[in-house]
Amino acid sequence: MSPLALVSVSDKKNIIPFCKELVEQFNYKILSSGGTAKHLIEAKIPVIKVADFTNSPEILGGRVKTLHPKIHGGILAKRNDEEHKKDIDANNLELIDLVVVNLYPFKKTVEHGAKWEDAIENIDIGGPSMIRSAAKNHKDVSILVDPTQYQNFLEEIKKGELKDSFKAKLAFEAFQHTADYDTAISNWIRKKRDLQSSKYIESYPLIKTLRYGENPHQKAFWYGLSNIGWNSAEQLQGKDLSYNNLLDLESALSTVLEFGYTEKDELTTDMFASVILKHNNPCGASISNSASKAFLNALECDSVSAFGGIVAFNSNVDRETAIHLKDIFLECVVAPSFDEEALEILKVKKNLRILKFSKDQLPQKNQTSTKSIMGGLLVQDTDNSEEITESWISVTNTNPSNQMNLDLNFAWKICKHVKSNAIVIAKDQKTIGIGAGQMNRVGAAKIALKTAGKLCSDAVLASDGFFPFADTIELANEYGIKAIIQPGGSLRDQESIDACNSKGISMIFTQKRHFLH
Repeated sequence: MSPLALVSVSDKKNIIPFCKELVEQFNYKILSSGGTAKHLIEAKIPVIKVADFTNSPEILGGRVKTLHPKIHGGILAKRNDEEHKKDIDANNLELIDLVVVNLYPFKKTVEHGAKWEDAIENIDIGGPSMIRSAAKNHKDVSILVDPTQYQNFLEEIKKGELKDSFKAKLAFEAFQHTADYDTAISNWIRKKRDLQSSKYIESYPLIKTLRYGENPHQKAFWYGLSNIGWNSAEQLQGKDLSYNNLLDLESALSTVLEFGYTEKDELTTDMFASVILKHNNPCGASISNSASKAFLNALECDSVSAFGGIVAFNSNVDRETAIHLKDIFLECVVAPSFDEEALEILKVKKNLRILKFSKDQLPQKNQTSTKSIMGGLLVQDTDNSEEITESWISVTNTNPSNQMNLDLNFAWKICKHVKSNAIVIAKDQKTIGIGAGQMNRVGAAKIALKTAGKLCSDAVLASDGFFPFADTIELANEYGIKAIIQPGGSLRDQESIDACNSKGISMIFTQKRHFLH
């Protein structure tokens, strides 16, 4: 008796050559409906229509066609179960050996901004039911949900009877397919109707198995979306990205995005930004009147830490910038675009990873970030809301000069991306000292001020948290700091304000905190 394959696919890639081989090489009969049946018939492939197979017409505009006992009975029947055999005979069921189904393109439909009614009509019902039925009964039925599986299936049946392990793997992939589909639908409804979810459900396909994680003894995997974010960035040269590269690239790009992002040199004067990042912390940053000058300024902050670092630009990388990049060992460079001359220069550093990350590949601002903890996840809004400088208040007797205001704004944007406790010293819109990840604020200030040294004279200081004591003010004064920006909000704010007034230091309260753990 010829084996029977039920074929109903939205994605028709490779379905004709696959079905031809099933019929011609393995004597399969093909059962199909709707658009798939029409597609196969046009290719001269013999097809049994589902309506003829079930003796039931499609109804409700095609909403009901495969939801029938003859279909699901043929899929779910256990071949060696005596009770099932009785039902098979009593109901004249024909057994289905292979189910080839993929689903209505719900994701693509909603990505293009479909209306609610159109999106609802693209929720597949019969497809998931058939997939789940076949996957449940995978001991007797094979289930294919993706065109990439076709060739492997053909190779396996050429070997003879399919192994249980192979059919179990197909079932596993099938349930992942329907889980991903339902996740997309539930998340779309949640966003459209602004609903609070009692479960955190997301689905990301595997992009790549990485060589290892943070350390060589740790396994690591990269999951993500194909049309946005790092997977959509174009790697122009260099080795494969590592786990640590991806973490650092994320931090570097997030920092440079504070200053705009364009693929062409359309930025206003002094808004070309460069950030050098090492071990998930900026070690240098600057905005200037060219990409090359911004990079050199950033490099001056801490050239030792920059060795082996990541560099991000918010504008095109030109020939002059590439010449400077070539002179230092770097892991990655990311920018919205690169001149051909620049790429030619950087080719000599064959291991340098160069990534072109276009503006339209950036995620929307209303994203969430997650961190894993034992037994769960922490989920929060991403800290990328626009800074409202109108809410900043000057709390001291003296106000910052115009240049200091520019430097305070710059330092505050960089400080937001430095691990807490964080202190950033800036002058002329470039960092000259950064203290990151310390257990107390004085410790962070000591590192930043010592790094900047004599350059601190008339510079500004940014802190990601308030000062509960005047000790950091006293230390900053010793180095010549003339203006400070911090969130404010301590019960002892007045102590810091009084200390600034006594030293002639200006201080701004942003009334907004940016801790980064």
